[in-house]
Amino acid sequence: MRPDVEVEPGTLLVASPGLSDPNFRRTVVYVIEHRGEGTLGVVLNRPSDTALHDVLPSWGPYATRPRAVFLGGPVEQKVALCLAALRTGVRVSEVPGTISVRNPVTLVDLDHDPDTFAGLIRGLRVFAGYAGWESDQLAGEIERGDWIVVPALPDDILAPPGDDLWGRVLRRQPMPLALLATHPSDPRRN
Repeated sequence: MRPDVEVEPGTLLVASPGLSDPNFRRTVVYVIEHRGEGTLGVVLNRPSDTALHDVLPSWGPYATRPRAVFLGGPVEQKVALCLAALRTGVRVSEVPGTISVRNPVTLVDLDHDPDTFAGLIRGLRVFAGYAGWESDQLAGEIERGDWIVVPALPDDILAPPGDDLWGRVLRRQPMPLALLATHPSDPRRN
């Protein structure tokens, strides 16, 4: 069985405590696409210092606080991706300019008029760049123990940055996986 068999759109890749790559240390990646050609996702817990209204002013009012651009990953950091959580009862087919990732989370076309989303979404986040893996690359990293694959909740994409999303996602997993949330960020200071 392939180590990435549980990876699908709408799952999370949680960095294991031992993953030391500065691009992914203690990150939570939301998987947008996973196919034979590769995997694409965005890091949910890395806000930048750039205000969304500075780069996409018309989208600022619809963003979840903090209204910042998030660092989606080290690939193509000049590319912007947007994820939104639809309100209860709203179907993706009713919202122009969206592609379903896993209901109620949708990928939003930033070329659309943001006013068409008024009243249809609970919130959204814009990400600069993304995390990407070529075919079999992610499977190798999971097998090596770099990533833990877990189900996502729709509110994960809207979690405030001070919320320690990494620890919160791990704490809601069954034991013994939940114990990883107690791993100190710097083991030398334990």
